[in-house]
Amino acid sequence: MTMDVQRHSVHTLVFRSLKRTHDMFLSNQGTLPPIDPTTESMKKGIKSKDSYALVFDRVRKNNHLKLSHDHNSDPPPPGDDSFNGSNNSSAIVPYTPGIAGSLISGSAMPNNSNSTSSLVLNLPPKKAPTIAKPRWHAPWKLYRVISGHLGWVRCCAVEPGNDWFATGSADRVIKIWDLASGKLKVSLTGHISSVRGLAVSHRHPYLFSCGEDRQVKCWDLEYNKVIRHYHGHLSAVYSMALHPNIDVLVTAGRDSTARVWDMRTKANVHTLAGHTNTVASVICQAAEPQVITGSHDCTIRLWDLAAGKSRATLTNHKKSVRSVVFHPTLYMFASASPDNIKQWKCPEGKFIQNLSGHNAIVNCLAVNPDGVLVSGADNGTMQLWDWRTGYNFQRLQAPVQPGSMDSEAGVFSITFDMSGTRMITTEADKTIKVYKEDDTATEESHPINWRPDIIKRRKY
Repeated sequence: MTMDVQRHSVHTLVFRSLKRTHDMFLSNQGTLPPIDPTTESMKKGIKSKDSYALVFDRVRKNNHLKLSHDHNSDPPPPGDDSFNGSNNSSAIVPYTPGIAGSLISGSAMPNNSNSTSSLVLNLPPKKAPTIAKPRWHAPWKLYRVISGHLGWVRCCAVEPGNDWFATGSADRVIKIWDLASGKLKVSLTGHISSVRGLAVSHRHPYLFSCGEDRQVKCWDLEYNKVIRHYHGHLSAVYSMALHPNIDVLVTAGRDSTARVWDMRTKANVHTLAGHTNTVASVICQAAEPQVITGSHDCTIRLWDLAAGKSRATLTNHKKSVRSVVFHPTLYMFASASPDNIKQWKCPEGKFIQNLSGHNAIVNCLAVNPDGVLVSGADNGTMQLWDWRTGYNFQRLQAPVQPGSMDSEAGVFSITFDMSGTRMITTEADKTIKVYKEDDTATEESHPINWRPDIIKRRKY
């Protein structure tokens, strides 16, 4: 009995509450301003024009064509009401809800069947998305293998005069080689751990090196001696770059930062902090953004060098970014990750396209002025791409060196010489390999295997 009374009182309360709410909304509804039909029709017109302007234009154009065609042809027989004033094909189609569906199906057109068919016939055919034909590039071939290092060869830098190049290795030695003959000129010792980065100055007789011993050194090449040390990194230094115009050196490494150094005073001008994992690659250019870094936290950061702050973070990659490289002539750069190689446009870092197919951990990238992009991976494979179209025109796997194990098949760095005609790779089998274009190759002997009908581009 008590339960029934309680249930009844609850129902009564709920009913009263609902009624009160209903009355309140009803009273509010009466205070709303009246609907202005002119404003409503104007709003509908703007909406329809915004959504279906292209459809309206096509209908109007086809109506006009039909009308001119009918004026030129014989007059209709008496009794045919398809051309009376109420059903004139030149009438402008008024806005009605669902106009898109009715226009496409032909129901908003006059009842004359010819007008519908003319609408369908006069519509321009849809073009399939076109993929630009790639430019032909000569295939590259290995022509020299240089041995001399006792450990993994991690980095390479070519001298601006194109006479020699330097390599750094896990044997803690920097070796300088003659570019033409491949002979050893000098060995520089001073690092106490693996040498991971090298850079040669374009304006001074200086070579800069960095390594896993946290040291950044400046070598005077006239005396082959270290003249400056740049102290500040808290862990291994993996990459370095020189600014092309000002006396500034940028280094990056395992402490998740990139540091900007005044070359002469050794002062740490900026510490570019923001990455949450190892910064694997850093590059510099004269235009904005002047510094770009790629990190194992899967992001690329574009830095404002004057303020020492990040100006953009690109998060498109799903895996760690181990290399970034500028195109030598275009205002663009590329980044390498195991998921994809991606191309970007400066200055804001607009995504351009994916270069898919290098299914490995990509350690390094290089581009020459001819538009050849090369990527080198941990499994010893190299892939060559046409920069503009992203077409993969060649795949290379260097021959196994006697005495090296299968696991020692990794490409750690790729560098083009100043002319862009020779390519130097440093590898895990302790060798340096030099490639050049095959002079005997032609478009007939090595045709472009270009099939746009089966090429699919993933855009994300």
